[in-house]
Amino acid sequence: MSSIIIVEGIHDEMRLKSIYPNLSVVTTNGREIDQSTIDLIQKLSRNHEIIIFTDPDTPGEKIRQIITEVVPQAKQAFLRKKDCISKNKKKVGIEHASEQSIIEALEHIYEPSFLEDTITSQDLYELGLNGAPNSAILRERISELLNIGRPNAKTFLKRLNLIQISKKQLEEYKCKIK
Repeated sequence: MSSIIIVEGIHDEMRLKSIYPNLSVVTTNGREIDQSTIDLIQKLSRNHEIIIFTDPDTPGEKIRQIITEVVPQAKQAFLRKKDCISKNKKKVGIEHASEQSIIEALEHIYEPSFLEDTITSQDLYELGLNGAPNSAILRERISELLNIGRPNAKTFLKRLNLIQISKKQLEEYKCKIK
């Protein structure tokens, strides 16, 4: 089965093709993803592996969420925000990432897990990763270690379950960042 990478814009596509010239890419036109693009991605998913590779920002997360809803079996690739900031430090995106960062992200693709959840909201609360004064900072640091983007608490929980992190493993990651 061949893979199709979903990115936000033409500059992201050009950046990926500068590294992987034969890569199959679909662009969503940023947060303006329309129904015809969603339908195309859904249709392509019948015979191709879909890999969502969006920018680590709010629009990128929204696009990732929309596509994941219609193609739940889509795989996920993430870039760290610090690895894709423009030279003038005003923009974030795949188009600004180094070749090495892109290669690393695409070598560490997460497959969706349809297994039982390994972490609960209560676990996050007990570990101080939700509902505590510094929980957003702790989630951000753990997300950085796991290279799963920079999600809010709800998305953080989904991504931990996606990669099947146990509560014990999460505690170990928390210890590493202190």
